[in-house]
Amino acid sequence: MTSTDIPLPGRLSADEPGWTTTADVVVVGTGIAGLTAALRLRHQVDKVLVVTKDVLSAGSTQWAQGGIAAALGPGDTPGDHQRDTLVAGAGACDPDAVRVLVNEGPEAVRELIALGANFDHSPGGELSLTREGGHHRDRIAHAGGDATGAEIQRALVAAIHAAPDVEVVEHALAVDLLLADDGGVAGITLHVMGEGQRDGVGAVRCRAVVLASGGLGQVFSQTTNPAVSTGDGMALALRAGAVLRDLEFVQFHPTVMYLGPESRGQQPLISEAVRGEGAFLVDFDGVRFMQGQHELADLAPRDVVAKAITRRMHETGHPHMWLDARHLGRNGDRAASEASGQSRFWEKRFPTILATCRSHGVDPVIELIPVAPACHYASGGVATDLWGRSAVPGLYATGEVACSGVHGANRLASNSLLEGLVFSRRIAQVLPAELRPYADPTPDERPAGLVSADIRTELQSVMTERAGVLRSAEGLEGALVALAALAGKDGEIGTPAWEAANLVTISTALAEAARVREETRGSHWREDFPDRDDEHWSGHVDATLDRGHLSLSFHPAPPSDEERS
Repeated sequence: MTSTDIPLPGRLSADEPGWTTTADVVVVGTGIAGLTAALRLRHQVDKVLVVTKDVLSAGSTQWAQGGIAAALGPGDTPGDHQRDTLVAGAGACDPDAVRVLVNEGPEAVRELIALGANFDHSPGGELSLTREGGHHRDRIAHAGGDATGAEIQRALVAAIHAAPDVEVVEHALAVDLLLADDGGVAGITLHVMGEGQRDGVGAVRCRAVVLASGGLGQVFSQTTNPAVSTGDGMALALRAGAVLRDLEFVQFHPTVMYLGPESRGQQPLISEAVRGEGAFLVDFDGVRFMQGQHELADLAPRDVVAKAITRRMHETGHPHMWLDARHLGRNGDRAASEASGQSRFWEKRFPTILATCRSHGVDPVIELIPVAPACHYASGGVATDLWGRSAVPGLYATGEVACSGVHGANRLASNSLLEGLVFSRRIAQVLPAELRPYADPTPDERPAGLVSADIRTELQSVMTERAGVLRSAEGLEGALVALAALAGKDGEIGTPAWEAANLVTISTALAEAARVREETRGSHWREDFPDRDDEHWSGHVDATLDRGHLSLSFHPAPPSDEERS
């Protein structure tokens, strides 16, 4: 076990609650995971309260371009999907969790379609399926060409609007859990940024909390995640006594549009589906450098492609590589007809990406797209069992905030939306029977603290440079020294300082986990330990927080159900 002396808040400094309400279940987050959980729980408990940091339609789900993976096509099987997922996960997946995902996935997608999500179909009426990195079959269902997440979000939001028994609180930051005598959930404090009866800090007395609050992308300077992805749910759970597992496995999407060295925050994603349709990577000399790197070349798993791009950038001194998609849609001999065909292809298959590229001065129909890796997805998070239960009684987690064991060291493309669907459905199967009685919160003796909002840009630079795609002991130790200094800068009560405290907490846990794992596996790349080491590192790095003291421990992977039998 290792620990750090960096002072982290045991709870966030906040005003005393100025209002109180009750609900059986509070769902934090309104992406595919949160809204699926709310819709399935509403018929089984008296009151569901949904909380979102922005508006109901915000969050990461709407930005998902490629699609949702499931064994829905002819000749495909859950077993095939399982094999691809395990290979991409680089030996760190929970095989039992993967088995749940792939076997329950097809039904979950069909239910999503029945709910009203309009997926793309072929002229013959079959569900249109494509391929992405790491998949050996066409199994990615998509909507609106490259607007799958937006369509799924639209359908779920419409279903919520049609369910008046679900109460929604927008512009509300989840601050901390209220805990009962047994350490379980007694409620949650919120800060509502609005006008009316619920404004400022308040308390919701509840019997269970479902965290579906998304990821931690804003830890890094460049990310595909929206501005709200500041790791709030992970930090809240950690402060309450939950375990954060495998935070070192942060997936950097290999093809994010490069907007220049000064660009910060959310960057435009160039979906892997573009490569699935035949685009390929080249360097500044036009060399297809993915050839020979992997049997799937440009459609290798994301960690392989991100590392290859990063290596080429280091070798050549260039800040990005290129994606060549100029040939997509060609169907004629003359240049004019080719250009027309290509444009029609892009407008139908990738209208969002086409518009985004053109808005930044690049026409992918006739020009190369500059790309570089950027933070995309957290494979680690709140450790849960196969039913979404955390170590805190009454606290469940689903979607990107959770570590269900599905993704291992590197998420297989388009498995994230499916994970949110499948495990939210599973939570709804067990939670009603496990509802705790209402309990009085105990006096909170956890040390309170805040961090100055001014540290955000510096923190992101530190994490990008020293805990990003390429890591080393020297870089990670330097990151922890810098984080300790940032953690010591006090802030004033309010959302910016709460977010800053959450970012420091999650960054510290992530950097420590990356320092502890002395190997290269999946999306965790240590230049000083360049090989995968199954003998010593086949298992999980867990982080816990006790009264502001962060501890990390390694746990060897347990045998699967098949191995136990």
